[in-house]
Amino acid sequence: MVTNNGTTILKNIGVDNPAAKVLVDMSRVQDDEVGDGTTSVTILAAELLREAESLIAKKVYPQTIIAGWREATKAAGEHLLNSAVDHGSDEVKFCQDLMNIAGTTLSSKLLTHHKDHFTRLAVEAVLRLKGSGNLEAFHVIKKLGGSLADSYLDKGFLLDKKIGVNQPKRIENAKILIANTRMDTDKIKIFGSRVRVDFTAEVAEIEHHGINCFINRQLIDNYPEQLFGAAGVMAIEHADFAGVERLALVTGGEIASTFDHSELVKLGSCTLIEEVMIGEDKLIHFSGVALGEACTTVLHDASQHNLDEAETLRMLPTIIADNAGCESADMVAWLRAAHSEGNTTAGLDRREGTIGDMAVLGITESFQVKQQVLLSAAEAAEVILYVDNIMKAAPRNVLYWLDWHPKPFA
Repeated sequence: MVTNNGTTILKNIGVDNPAAKVLVDMSRVQDDEVGDGTTSVTILAAELLREAESLIAKKVYPQTIIAGWREATKAAGEHLLNSAVDHGSDEVKFCQDLMNIAGTTLSSKLLTHHKDHFTRLAVEAVLRLKGSGNLEAFHVIKKLGGSLADSYLDKGFLLDKKIGVNQPKRIENAKILIANTRMDTDKIKIFGSRVRVDFTAEVAEIEHHGINCFINRQLIDNYPEQLFGAAGVMAIEHADFAGVERLALVTGGEIASTFDHSELVKLGSCTLIEEVMIGEDKLIHFSGVALGEACTTVLHDASQHNLDEAETLRMLPTIIADNAGCESADMVAWLRAAHSEGNTTAGLDRREGTIGDMAVLGITESFQVKQQVLLSAAEAAEVILYVDNIMKAAPRNVLYWLDWHPKPFA
């Protein structure tokens, strides 16, 4: 795996130390809550603990340190709130803020060379939500081949499946029944007349709902597939669970497991279903879905790796300055002086090697990300500092467990 994403790295490294596990869990919470700042929150928590170690060596009581952290977190949060700007009432400035935030976030990712392209894709997808905040309306499909620049945003839903043999390839004004039911036979079972009768009755029940598209989470045998095709119903089998869940959401339907009572089954709908080619693969495209803001980002690349990925606070710009090849001590001192003068938008301009105005450079970060970094780092550091000692549980006695849980005879 090749990645520079903090969450991916922490999630995949094996750690046994309880303190390290706390930091890993903290980074996951940061990623789940706001989707960015995982590296920053880990560095901040580590620096808090580093400073606490020197204070404990000076006989400062841990409770006193934690009380100081809480006061500092509160003060930093208030200052962060006072420094934040809200352009929600100005559509032009709001869009520009979104572009700057997306661009700033993508600058640290592996696809930084295509930052402008993906910034536009991300902002266009967010604007489609129209303030609903329903991130489940987003769908991402990864396809090997081409380059990252070939990635695009599709204003519809794409299901990574093929339409069955002898099925209609295009349906307008679709009425969709999404199900999770068994419609195949066991390999050891003989396909006899009784099974045919059962399948015929089940297909008739499904068709009774007045649908022209049937999507099943599980497999569909050849015989019921033939029955659906003869009735002009598009049958799609073995759709992945995440795709089915999201498809039910965007089409306005619900996943059904029984079909006895048609009034209890909620159908989905869209204006058009058709099979499309993306690269060398066939996918099913749903356009005009009930959830209008739904969209799918199709990612292309030749590599799977790219498709998958107070004193303490001053350590963040110090690390950035060191990585940029600048003299970190001087840069941080200049930055501290600029902040003391009330210039809250001052930051490190790594290209020029000096202090610059981040607002002019178009470097903007989300208030929620920064706020979550402060809260999560302080909370994780508190949890670790509260620990006095570590005791490991004794290994489980396997023989004792087997005495109480004997294996059943075949």
